[in-house]
Parts: sequence; C-alpha cells; structure tokens
Amino acid sequence: MTREIPPYGLRAYALFFEKHGSREGFGQSELDWIVRQSMKKKIFSLLLRAGWIKKQTRDTYVCVSPERAIKGLLEFKVPKIIKEARKPYAFTGLSAIEIWSDFSYVQRGMEKSPYFINVERKGVTNWRQFFAKHNIPAYVGEGSTVGEYIVLIPVERLSFTEKDGYKVISLKKTMAIAKANEIYSYPYNYMRKKYGPVAA
Repeated sequence: MTREIPPYGLRAYALFFEKHGSREGFGQSELDWIVRQSMKKKIFSLLLRAGWIKKQTRDTYVCVSPERAIKGLLEFKVPKIIKEARKPYAFTGLSAIEIWSDFSYVQRGMEKSPYFINVERKGVTNWRQFFAKHNIPAYVGEGSTVGEYIVLIPVERLSFTEKDGYKVISLKKTMAIAKANEIYSYPYNYMRKKYGPVAA
C-alpha cells in the first residue's frame, strides 16, 4: 500500500529510480550535495512511510517499482483504516447496502470508490483530520474524486449496529434506502431473502 507524496518526494524517488532501478541499493549519501541534512532525513522518512522505497539493509534502500507504487495508490484502504477509528460512526446509504447485502452489491471500482458515513456533527473536523492523516479525501455532504474518498454526513444523533466488524445503520433503514431506488433491487431482494421478516 503506497500513499501520495508531495512533488519534492516524487522528484527524489524519480532520481533514485533513474539511477538505481528497483534492484540496486543506495544510501542517504545520494542526496549529500543536493539538499541539507534535515531535508535529506525528511525525504527518506517520507518515502519510507509512504511505501515508495524500502530498507534493503541497515544503511541502504531500494526503490519499489513505479508500477507497484502507482497501483498501490488505488488500493482500497478505508475498510482497514476505519477499524482504527475511536470515534463513533455508521456506514450509511450505498455503503450500508454493500455491508448488509454481504457485498452482493458493490458500488466501487479503482476509478471511483466512495464511502458514505454518518458522523456526529461536532466531530466532523476530527474525522476530516483522521482521513487526511491517511491521505484519503473526505467531503462533507457531497463530493467526488478519483479513487477512494469519504462523504461525511453530519447528524445530531448517531445510531448504529455492528455487522462484520463495521458500524452501520440498521438493517431496517438500509432496506428502506434500497427499496426506494430500483437500481438497488438486486441487493434489496438479497437482503429480503437472507433476513426474512426482520428486513420488512
């Protein structure tokens, strides 16, 4: 899993890859005459944390291949990251339909992967910071971008139930959302069949 990096990190990675490819190791001395010591440490720390280079030995590094690094930017991170969250939340809308239908309905691809999450209104700023820390764009109410992103839906009172390790709105509310739109008839019928009268 790789993360987006700022232009200075990308330029350093390009330099390392151009000189050494993804097999030959190199040390921090590569930047000795280019940048100051503090900046050199910052660049190597950034590239390591973001997954663009990895340690080869105690003092040498190797580039992750560009194909792998770029592909890693589009990997789905939210399902794992959300489990680290300490504040309450509830997947809602199409995300709730995914979870309750055991992902028989999936709304995402690497091109566009939205997650809809109810959060307490007073906690919106904290949630945006939480996702920013993981380089995942988070919008309030609506928004869209390439790859994974979060749409935070502020609510005064938050209620949720647990399903497969995720906090999600109730099955009854999810069924009402699915029933209201013919596009979701497949997951709606799947949930009706699986949960029976409870889902009505």
